[in-house]
Amino acid sequence: MSAYELSEVAEEEERRRKRAPWGVIALVLLTGLALIRNGSGEFDIGPPQPASAAAADGRTAGAFGRTPAALPYAVPDRVRIPAIRVDAPVTSVGLDADGWVGAPPPEDPNLAGWFTGGVSPGEKGTAVVVGHVDNKLGPAVFYGLGALKKGNRVEVSRGDGKTAVFEIYGIEVFEKNNFPGDRVYASKGSPELRVITCGGGFSKANGYDGNVVAFARLAEVR
Repeated sequence: MSAYELSEVAEEEERRRKRAPWGVIALVLLTGLALIRNGSGEFDIGPPQPASAAAADGRTAGAFGRTPAALPYAVPDRVRIPAIRVDAPVTSVGLDADGWVGAPPPEDPNLAGWFTGGVSPGEKGTAVVVGHVDNKLGPAVFYGLGALKKGNRVEVSRGDGKTAVFEIYGIEVFEKNNFPGDRVYASKGSPELRVITCGGGFSKANGYDGNVVAFARLAEVR
């Protein structure tokens, strides 16, 4: 292999690493989003957790009928999940100065973050939207994420005026120390979405010990 070819391979690997540093996302969400609940009474039992029957299966997009054509790049500006009454603006989150994935500002409980290192919602590949489960004042935007069921929908409004509608096909909670990054984030060859927040067990010392992940695939474009 020539020096030029080696350089091209190295540049492509660097682009791939910067675009999808999936291996660090679970850790960042847990350090960035695991905020201690303040014992507010109504919410002391913690956020709902996914049922075992809601786990994603291994079927490809083709097994669920025709998938809409992938959309071009467009920045998302709002996410709605009617089943859990989410209607929130979306801000962009990327890598911070230390190379970690950022999180939405915790002081705004009704704010989701789109990870700019992945594709935009509706593009071919797996887009990622994150949000807090709670903050020091109580529940935040994705507090109810674990209550979602297969067939529920996630609507993402985009800057090009289109709305990408995704159908949930799995909702699971994963321990932070055993997070299956390849399974969660890898492209399945069609437009998909992951919505992620904190979940699992909770302690005042360490916060939440896992992530709740909603798996969804593009079902409609409006």
